[in-house]
Amino acid sequence: MEAMNLEYHQLVFTVQNRCKVCYTCVRECPAKAIRIFNGQADILPDRCITCGNCVKVCSQGAKDYVKHSDEVDDLLHTNEKVAALVAPSFPSEFSDFKTYQNFVGVLKKLGFDYVFEVAFGADLVAHTFKKLVGSESNMQYITSDCPAIVKFVRKYYPELTDNLLPICSPMNAMNRVVKNMFSNDIKTVFIGPCIAKKDDWDEVDYKITYRELRSLLQKNNINKELIKPANFDPPYGGLGAIFPVSRGLIQTVDIDDKLYKSNIIAAEGREDFQEALKEFHSKTWGEENLELLCCDGCIMGPGTTSLSNRFAKEAFVSNYVKRKLKNIDWEQWQSDLDYWLDNIDLSVKYSPTPIADLIPDEDEIRSVLIELGKTTPEDELNCGACGYNTCREHAIAIIKGIAETEMCLPYTIDRLHSLLEELNISNKELQDAQEALKKTEKLATMGQLSAGIAHELNNPLGVIIMYANILYDECPTDDPKRNDLEMIVSQAERCRQIVRGLLNFARKNQVQYEKISIDELFNKAIHSVVIPENIDVKINVNPPSLEANIDVEQMLQVITNLIQNSIDAINNNNGEIILEAQTKDNYLVMTVYDNGIGIPNNNLTKIFEPFFTTKPVGKGTGLGLATVYGIIKMHKGKIEVESNADPTKGPTYTKFFIFIPQGKGK
Repeated sequence: MEAMNLEYHQLVFTVQNRCKVCYTCVRECPAKAIRIFNGQADILPDRCITCGNCVKVCSQGAKDYVKHSDEVDDLLHTNEKVAALVAPSFPSEFSDFKTYQNFVGVLKKLGFDYVFEVAFGADLVAHTFKKLVGSESNMQYITSDCPAIVKFVRKYYPELTDNLLPICSPMNAMNRVVKNMFSNDIKTVFIGPCIAKKDDWDEVDYKITYRELRSLLQKNNINKELIKPANFDPPYGGLGAIFPVSRGLIQTVDIDDKLYKSNIIAAEGREDFQEALKEFHSKTWGEENLELLCCDGCIMGPGTTSLSNRFAKEAFVSNYVKRKLKNIDWEQWQSDLDYWLDNIDLSVKYSPTPIADLIPDEDEIRSVLIELGKTTPEDELNCGACGYNTCREHAIAIIKGIAETEMCLPYTIDRLHSLLEELNISNKELQDAQEALKKTEKLATMGQLSAGIAHELNNPLGVIIMYANILYDECPTDDPKRNDLEMIVSQAERCRQIVRGLLNFARKNQVQYEKISIDELFNKAIHSVVIPENIDVKINVNPPSLEANIDVEQMLQVITNLIQNSIDAINNNNGEIILEAQTKDNYLVMTVYDNGIGIPNNNLTKIFEPFFTTKPVGKGTGLGLATVYGIIKMHKGKIEVESNADPTKGPTYTKFFIFIPQGKGK
């Protein structure tokens, strides 16, 4: 029979909201028919061989397959004659039934008119195979009982298509027998463990899995305990009942393994069947034939309800076969076998359906590997976490558009570490900005309060000073009250200085810009302060000719205040003060450094607040740094401080940084 040009339908699909992108399906797919796109695993129908491995391994139930149980249920409620074709693996699935007769009785109760064993179809296929390999033909064959294997060969080893055994599968063999018995006036439904059977020719009208059958029994409320037992309909299966287990084909025709062990090599499971095909293709062997199964025996097919207890399942099948062979009428079985071997055509011819696969060049592969951080062969860990056996295979899949770089675990971990480092830096910058904002808001509030206080004090203070001076001038020199008036004038002047400081802090004064050499500014500041002999003052301006547009008097007050604070911090110890200036990022940056006692961390956030001071009473008003802050703000600049007051952490010091934007002023 000629092979049909099948269009491969998407029988297996992804339930998107369940997919957790663990790449298990990619790892277990022998055809690499899973595409990862935007973090979701999609099935590629043209590459898929419908083996169902992805369905078996997905713990989240994100992989499923098209069900036909509803169509079968509808069919069973019509007047059509319907026959069930039961796969030989049924004892491994329905071990919860007392006897196989109970199982058959349930099927007939469900609505099937006839129930046949596909095991007889397996007998027909096995004996035809034995005759074929026993001929003088030099052809090496690959068994075609597993439709997933057939698809894999036709797609990925198209040059081996002619090596596929030209005999139909046991399912189709039994279907041809039944259709012939009823002159095609019957509908057939295959019941088995396999998803791939759903896409295996169109001869059988419907194919459902054991899972679907159980859902039908539940839907129709059939109680297996209350069912009348029944037997399979003839022709009965023989040794073909052992077909679904390891080396089942050889055992079915009772071939002596010792005689034929060099002629037939059996391999099953995702990894073993691929390796066997690879070696077969490379002609590593001599004249051996291949018996291949995609699953670990049909008893472990994706259409079963349990994917564990493999050896127990084998035992259920084996025990069923033992009981069956004790009661079989071998003479009748042989007669049926001979009759159908002579009266139906079991042949099939396959045509290749190769995948049009992109073959990237070495430069493309190397480029992707480098992007993944694999610059040398030693970097290619081949850990398999991405679902591909090697880093190179993953790179090729990326080029083909069916994989993503994020699938590489080492790459993703490295990238995550980098992102965490960047996030930590961003968080630190954000925290610093938040602290600066809090500080600015606090100082702005205090500035508004200070401005209000200063304005309210200015008028009465002016009156006090004026009348105090008049009284002082009019008072005779020998009058005892003159000393009191002098004290009033002196303290009133001190109050005026405090008010002026408050106004400066509140930025209510005007800035008179003029150009000045920074070196000249520093020297003026130094000469405005009495520098003790124990302190060495240094100036470092880069470049030496550096100039700036600033309010000279106000900025002189800033530098003078900072120098005076440094002198107080050094006290009677030997020390140094360093004045530096340079340009950086469009800012004039001036620094005032001293190696004094430093500022404790708990005071760093308070030093620019009005009236805050650590000096003894009478030694300071607490307005020096507040005035500095206000003047710098009037220049649209900013001031920062760095200090260490803990000798256990290194030398103590304080360093003020003044940032004045370049180009400001007139």
